[in-house]
Amino acid sequence: MKPLSYTRTRTAREAIEAFVAAGEGARYIAGGTNLYDLMKLWVVQPSHLIDIATLDGADRIETSGDRLFFGGGALMADVAEHAVVLRDYPVLAESLSKAASQQLRNMATVGGNLLQRTRCPYFRNGAGGLYPCNKREPGTGCAAIGGLDRSQAVLGVSDACTAVSPGDWPVALTAMDAEIEVAGLNGTRVIPISELYLLPDKTPHLEFTIGPEEIITGISVPKTAAGRNSTYLKVRDRESYAFALASAAVALDMDGVRVRRAHIALGGAATRPWRARETEALLQGHPLTRERTLDAAQAAFAGAKVGHHNAFKIELGARTVADAIMSAGRKNQ
Repeated sequence: MKPLSYTRTRTAREAIEAFVAAGEGARYIAGGTNLYDLMKLWVVQPSHLIDIATLDGADRIETSGDRLFFGGGALMADVAEHAVVLRDYPVLAESLSKAASQQLRNMATVGGNLLQRTRCPYFRNGAGGLYPCNKREPGTGCAAIGGLDRSQAVLGVSDACTAVSPGDWPVALTAMDAEIEVAGLNGTRVIPISELYLLPDKTPHLEFTIGPEEIITGISVPKTAAGRNSTYLKVRDRESYAFALASAAVALDMDGVRVRRAHIALGGAATRPWRARETEALLQGHPLTRERTLDAAQAAFAGAKVGHHNAFKIELGARTVADAIMSAGRKNQ
């Protein structure tokens, strides 16, 4: 076991200052459900942990006004079971309830979930040089390319990395145009969730646009009538506690039987939460039919790049998106 030190703070400012003072090797910890895994696998080896689970106001949930607001330290279980979220924004509740076991949802925070690291087996199981991984050790190569790539991404991949972005909650937030509140040394800033995640390109070890000392203090989601006509569909190898092979978050603003506007994002098939703008455009102004919906869903995968074992994700992903669209549409009836 590697020795480490531990600090508990009460405000974001205290936590950030403690992080900077601790220097290299510092890590924030909230629920710890992802960090502890990576520590046990020796993928990350922090020398100092700064506990931000009990920051003042970090767990607040606000549903008044024109936006939903979730503190970065709010528990996944509390958000998933909130009455307003369940009733008016099922896509958010479902993405959380399908993301993990109840035990994990009782510990994991919605802010920490946004920064979850990939579940690529070569990233997680290659510490010590067993498998090369550019995300874990830049410049060493990618064992998944040419290897066992059934679970790897087909969208947003590069010659350096094909690891899937693992989250469910980030996919739903991407569809709903969420904004992320981030605290740092220079104060607080707000960014669209679309600007939080980086494509792998040649630097897959750089995954997020926020600095290592910054803390996600809040998540806001604009209220919209499309929230009620929404769903999160997740296809996986087993129904209980498994990561997505394909998933889709869909919310529909309907004008009678026609789609006024669609909000659609994909998971399980891309290197980051993936907004399906092509699919949204093809649905706008049209009634929902199975044929149009499937054609529109397939457009989301027009730029897909497959490996040896994951070509099935194109058809599976398109059908998952189409099924989610039809399911969200039925809620308008």
